[in-house]
Amino acid sequence: MGESTKSPSSASKYYGILEIPKSASLKDICKAYKHLVKKWHPDRNKSNQAEAVDKFRSINEAYRVLSKKKREEADLFKSDAAKTPKKNSRDEEEDELQISSPTLLSRTTSRISPTVDFYTSMPACFTMSGTNTPTTPGTPVSDQPPNYLSKVASKPIIFSQSTSRRKPQPIEKKLECTLEELCNGCVKKVIITRDVVATTGLIVKEEEVVTIMVKPGWKRGTKITFEGKGDERAGDIIFSIDEKTHPLYKREGDDLLLGVEVPLVQALTGCTITVPLLAGDEVMTMSFDDEIIHPGFEKIIPGQGMPKPKQESTNRGDLVLQFLIQFPLELSEEQKSEAVSILENHS
Repeated sequence: MGESTKSPSSASKYYGILEIPKSASLKDICKAYKHLVKKWHPDRNKSNQAEAVDKFRSINEAYRVLSKKKREEADLFKSDAAKTPKKNSRDEEEDELQISSPTLLSRTTSRISPTVDFYTSMPACFTMSGTNTPTTPGTPVSDQPPNYLSKVASKPIIFSQSTSRRKPQPIEKKLECTLEELCNGCVKKVIITRDVVATTGLIVKEEEVVTIMVKPGWKRGTKITFEGKGDERAGDIIFSIDEKTHPLYKREGDDLLLGVEVPLVQALTGCTITVPLLAGDEVMTMSFDDEIIHPGFEKIIPGQGMPKPKQESTNRGDLVLQFLIQFPLELSEEQKSEAVSILENHS
């Protein structure tokens, strides 16, 4: 059912790996294994990690083979003990009379002392529950749980929860982009510096250029992850988009806001304005001859905002013009009188 037992010459090699004699018990094997896996664990041998990995694998293989060998011997010993014929009650009484100790053996106690000695001295080394459960010396074989040997783990514990290698925290960096770059898309090349282990075993600085394809419509906070580009423990680098302040436009989601200042006279009598477009060098001319531009007046130009990255490239937000009316700082008495006369006639 399992693997075949290794040859004697092969087993001798494993005793040498664990640095124990051939007469070592299962308890000695477990003790040597615990000591050596701690000594040659790769995380504790950074300077000679290649040698440590080979040693670590050899130690685990030696433990697996030798512990399996000892368990098979135990099964064979138990099988031979079961074939030994039981003595009748008369023989037991005679044996009891021959015992010099004042305490007589119970009739339920097995008289096959070698089997009792072997099982009561067997350590619990690695149990499936993770705790040691040694038996009390002198406990009869008949009182032992029938699945005692099944509690010994078939594989050694390699990593504990406290020593297992955890992936390091990623390194986060900001990637500044102009509003034009986020509108039209662009290619960014960034130089990153990270710590790596050289062939000499020393940690050195290494530079690498990474390329980031910025897609049209990306927003502030969009993250781009480069796996394994961090330090030598295979950490990641995460770039987060940061939007630069634009001198004219303000972004709100997929829309662009543009403030337009208009003198009071033009706001009342009509005007024509030229609007620059972010998507290129084009401009748009708009006339407001038939409209009175009042405080809070807005004009929406559909499809001239930011691209929507999860939709078709032709689907864009809107451009919202927000008008700011410039009032005169001073008026003469004559101008005030004329303004009152005109406004009263239209009230």
